[in-house]
Amino acid sequence: MTELYDLHCHSRASDGALSPAELVQRAQLHGVTTLALTDHDTTAGLPEAQLSATEIGIKLIPGIELSSNWQNMCFHIVGLGIDPTYTPLAEATFALQNTRMERAEKIAAKLENRGIAGSLAAVTKAAGDGMVTRTHFSDFLMSQNHVSTQQEAFDRYLAKGKIAYVPTSWAELELVVGWITGAGGVAVLAHPLRYKLKGNALKRLLNVFKDAGGQGIEVVTSRMNTDEIRQTAGYATRFDLAGSVGSDFHHADNPWVELGRLAPLPENIKPIWELLN
Repeated sequence: MTELYDLHCHSRASDGALSPAELVQRAQLHGVTTLALTDHDTTAGLPEAQLSATEIGIKLIPGIELSSNWQNMCFHIVGLGIDPTYTPLAEATFALQNTRMERAEKIAAKLENRGIAGSLAAVTKAAGDGMVTRTHFSDFLMSQNHVSTQQEAFDRYLAKGKIAYVPTSWAELELVVGWITGAGGVAVLAHPLRYKLKGNALKRLLNVFKDAGGQGIEVVTSRMNTDEIRQTAGYATRFDLAGSVGSDFHHADNPWVELGRLAPLPENIKPIWELLN
C-alpha cells in the first residue's frame, strides 16, 4: 500500500470544524495512511483522535502547533511525535489557553466598541471545550454578515493594524522548540513562506531555529506551486532540515485545502517521518 502522509491539520479542539474523530475518518477517506493532529496550542483532541485511528486502522502521530515569538513576530512551530503528558509542555498549553482567552476578551471588547455585539459569547460557544482563536471571530463576523469570507474578516478587523487586532505575547521560539524536543518530539517550522520574510531574515530565523534544536521544515503545504516547493526544499537542503508535508486542513468549505491532497516531497529531501518513532 502506498503511504500518504499529512502531518499538519486541526480539529475542533482548536479552530477546526470537525471533531478529532471526524477528522481522522475524513483523512482515511482521502487515502491518508499517517496523520498528525496538530491543534493550536493544545493536545486536548489527541485521545479521541487516537481512539478513532486505532478503530479504523490508520497511524496517528501525536502533535501540536505552538505559537512562538522571534524578533517581535509570531511563528508557528509544529511538534510531531510528542508526549502530551510531558510536564513543561502540559503546563505551557494550560498557560496558552489563558493567554488566548484573555486575547478573545480584548478582541470582543474592540468589536463591541465598533457596535458589533455578542462576539465573546458566540466564539466561546463555538469553541466549546477547545481553544478560542481568531478564526472563531472570523466565523462570527461572517455569520453576522459583517464580512463575506474569513479572509475579509482578517483584512478588515483581525489582522495586525486592523480595528480588532490585539497583540499577543507568545513564548520565545527557543523555549517553544525546547518544549517539543523535551517531550520527545521533532520541531518543524510551519508554512515558512507565509511569514513573508526576506531571504536574509528567513535564513537568520532558520539558524536560530536549528540552533534551538529544530529538525524540520514544511516543504509541501496545500496550495503551494512548484516554484514555492523548490524554494522551501532549497532551505531544507541548505540548513540540513528534514522535510515535512501537511495540508493545514481546518474545514471542508475550502476547496483548495483537503486532507492528503499534497504534492509529493521532493526525492532529494530527507522525510521528517524518518525521524519519528
